Amino acid sequence: MRELTTLIIALLALYLLLAIFVYLIQRSLIYYPVPSDLGFAAQEITLDNNGTRLHGWVLNPDKDKAMVYFGGNAEQVTGNQGIFQGLFRDYGVYLVNYRGYGDSEGRPSEAALFADALAIYDQARSHHDAISAFGRSLGSGVAVYLATQRPLERLILLAPYDSITALAQRAYPIFPVRWLLKDRFDSVSRAALVRVPVLIIAAERDRIVPSSHSHKLSRALVNAPVNWALIDGAAHNDVTAFPAFGEAVRKFTRDEDQA
Repeated sequence: MRELTTLIIALLALYLLLAIFVYLIQRSLIYYPVPSDLGFAAQEITLDNNGTRLHGWVLNPDKDKAMVYFGGNAEQVTGNQGIFQGLFRDYGVYLVNYRGYGDSEGRPSEAALFADALAIYDQARSHHDAISAFGRSLGSGVAVYLATQRPLERLILLAPYDSITALAQRAYPIFPVRWLLKDRFDSVSRAALVRVPVLIIAAERDRIVPSSHSHKLSRALVNAPVNWALIDGAAHNDVTAFPAFGEAVRKFTRDEDQA
């Protein structure tokens, strides 16, 4: 009996140590900063958000409308140039690195990324008549937040989640994630505040953000017209290579009835 008690105490101590470790490194599990793309050629922009300098680029800067892009957690936003040039010819496309990514200063966090999204929007709005937002994976939570704080024309969400909390609980079922997580990106709780046309694109074989999480968010968008597209055969990282992805985006952005 004494040996069993000792074993239980040892296992509990190990569990607590693992929980503390996960708590301490949690942001490194959410954000994967990438270096700047030194060879990228486009109009560069910088903006200062309360002392933190953000760096990025604008494609098609002379257009009346703008599309602000919020990328994935380990994504080089400039890698989408070819896709965006083809899909968003009528938009100025803003590709701004998150804090700590590329040449942007600071460290990423939910509050910081939300504040930066507002600053990027406000700068873009001073140059364009209407703004839309496109959020992919991690960036979908930023885009949903922006849609609740600023007027958007359209909102595109690629591989969006209901919340990072739900994804983390799925990945780490043995830990009380809801008690440990600092950055929750709880899009589903904000969804009812979104009132602009939304396109949700999910990948059939997505193992990082399973489509069930995207479905939950879709159902929560009760005050927005929602367009749903499930890309057959696609996974989380290759979904943009499928023709059905481009077709869904083109139809959504060119359908005047959506605006």
